[in-house]
Amino acid sequence: MIRPDITAYRPCVGIMLLNAKNQAWIGRRFEKQNGDGIGKWWQMPQGGVDDGEDLKAAALRELYEETGVTHASFVEESPRWYTYDLPEQLIGNSWGGKYRGQKQKWFALRFEGQDSEIKLIVPGHKQEFDEWRWAKLSELIDLIIPFKRGVYVELLKDFGHLGS
Repeated sequence: MIRPDITAYRPCVGIMLLNAKNQAWIGRRFEKQNGDGIGKWWQMPQGGVDDGEDLKAAALRELYEETGVTHASFVEESPRWYTYDLPEQLIGNSWGGKYRGQKQKWFALRFEGQDSEIKLIVPGHKQEFDEWRWAKLSELIDLIIPFKRGVYVELLKDFGHLGS
């Protein structure tokens, strides 16, 4: 049961980084998530928006902090916001206990660098992933942690025309 005293969603951006083959960048989360084990789930870059921060600037910042990528250009912005709720045991524990989940605005970006540019450890930023790879969009749903899958289903309805 969702706690009725926590109703807010944390503002967030998500990034679908596409390579020249129209595959999406995904990283493997190495910490435990929802008791589902270490290193089992993958996701595209995402992260919180600072107060007053422009959404496109937030997307570029998060992309850099999580992947080291600086050579990317905007392709498309999602036509809507997507939301997901945290699993019940995480509500009240994540993000200082202020949010029940996240509301996300997504951006598709084209990767214009070389794979050697991608770094999972960026000085001054928390490491989010322990491995990365390029994936066909058709693979994403099965790789994503279950509580975020609904967002990815909806996102692929809006961005599916961009990928392989």
